[in-house]
Amino acid sequence: MRPCSGFSPGPDVPIDPGARIGAVHLKVADLDRLAAFYQACLGLELRARETTTARLGTESAELLVLHEDRAARRVTGTTGLYHFAILVPSRPDLARALKRLVDTSTRLQGAADHGVSEALYLADPEGNGIEIYRDRPRVEWLFVAGRLQMTTEPLDVQGLIAEADAAGEWMAAGTTIGHVHLCVSDLAATEQFYAETLGFDLTQRFGQSAAFFSAGGYHHHIGANIWTSAGAPAPPPDALGLDHFEIVVSVPMSPLKDPSGNAMRFVARA
Repeated sequence: MRPCSGFSPGPDVPIDPGARIGAVHLKVADLDRLAAFYQACLGLELRARETTTARLGTESAELLVLHEDRAARRVTGTTGLYHFAILVPSRPDLARALKRLVDTSTRLQGAADHGVSEALYLADPEGNGIEIYRDRPRVEWLFVAGRLQMTTEPLDVQGLIAEADAAGEWMAAGTTIGHVHLCVSDLAATEQFYAETLGFDLTQRFGQSAAFFSAGGYHHHIGANIWTSAGAPAPPPDALGLDHFEIVVSVPMSPLKDPSGNAMRFVARA
């Protein structure tokens, strides 16, 4: 990522500053395979299982809901999910996540130090993008002229893995979905929706290709890019991938779709 080039404070009525991302819901073709992957390779617990639904997370939170549709198909050239991001509580927790991926021979697609965070990137067996990351303390985040700076530098993988002890059976309590990153068709329309309609802060803009939005001063809860999806249509109803994601707020409202067809539901904070 390059340093940000723009910032907008959002509308007169900002979104709930305590807003955060809740569970991510995916449409999958093989529920058994995907549920097994998320348990064995990522360390998510199976919290509940129904005939065509599996709910996964930690002992304290539901993070991922898989909905099986064996007739669904993988499509390309559309909007949808770029990745969802699992936020672990600490650097040792990220080290344990990396050790688990190594121990299960799970292929990484990348790793990066973003200044505000350290991140690992991979995909599940059906191609859904995943980030696992830890945040640095906010006092260590770099601001220049009042603007938060995020960069992409090589991750100190050896230093990270040195902090790993036994991987443990499950991901740590306190793990959350930190953000979702979406493929969109039109960045200007996306900015208008998330910043002006919903009231998120526009915290980062990378040229004319990506933008990042947050509540409560976070680096981002929602990312959006047109890297592979400029002008693309929304996925067809029978497509695998993102079904919807949850936004946790104090006062919920009706479900919405952004201008690119990415669906979200607003749920009440407990």
